[in-house]
Amino acid sequence: MKILILGAGKMGSFFTDLLSFDHEVAVLESDPKRMRFIYNALRLEKPEQIKDFAPELVINCVTLNYTIEAFKAVLPYLQPYCIISDIASVKTNLQEFYKTCGFPYVSTHPMFGPTFARMGNLEKENTIIISESDHLGKVFFRDLYAKLHLNIFEYTFDEHDRVVAYSLGIPFASTMVFAAIMKHQDAPGTTFKRHMKIARGLLSEDDYLLTEILFNPRTPHQIERIQEELSVLQEIIKNKDTASMKEYLTKIRSKIN
Repeated sequence: MKILILGAGKMGSFFTDLLSFDHEVAVLESDPKRMRFIYNALRLEKPEQIKDFAPELVINCVTLNYTIEAFKAVLPYLQPYCIISDIASVKTNLQEFYKTCGFPYVSTHPMFGPTFARMGNLEKENTIIISESDHLGKVFFRDLYAKLHLNIFEYTFDEHDRVVAYSLGIPFASTMVFAAIMKHQDAPGTTFKRHMKIARGLLSEDDYLLTEILFNPRTPHQIERIQEELSVLQEIIKNKDTASMKEYLTKIRSKIN
């Protein structure tokens, strides 16, 4: 299959490496420096070059705030049968775009990234395929993700946004609060250092991605839940209520087991 990948960033490079030995792959990237480590793939710098390549599938891996813009730039050079796809972690506005674009589409969300995941061993990681997607597109990505031994889930666009608000909104907000009140430690403990590593990794992500995850309309409810639990814990600590603390620890242990 002829596959065009938009963007040669972390995930664009990952998909290029993953697919280029089994498929004919081209990468469209305007920044030549990002193409330095792209191999076994055709390098394209301008959308006009896409027409001669004639891809059958497009995987959009550009920065989140440019996802739709990148699609619009390449659509005039695609054949009508070409399936377009995204891997965006926030699907806001994408559903409406797909309804009017005139191309078959498949939307997925690999629930991992180069910051934290061990990219050579992903069998404990998860991925989501949007159920409204084109059948052939879903078949392709389901097969691809199965080869990576990912746990595959199929959700609607709406269900996806609810999952992201919970699974990303809560840890993102919690980590940001930790980082906001943190101060330098001369002799940090193991737990502190682990939290620091998570915080540094999170804050190395694109600002727009972090913002859009937290601006998901369903995220505020999850943050309210964090605030409620902090209030409960604060009250237990303030009163030095040993019995309540034991009950609280028992409750939260049961949730993580």
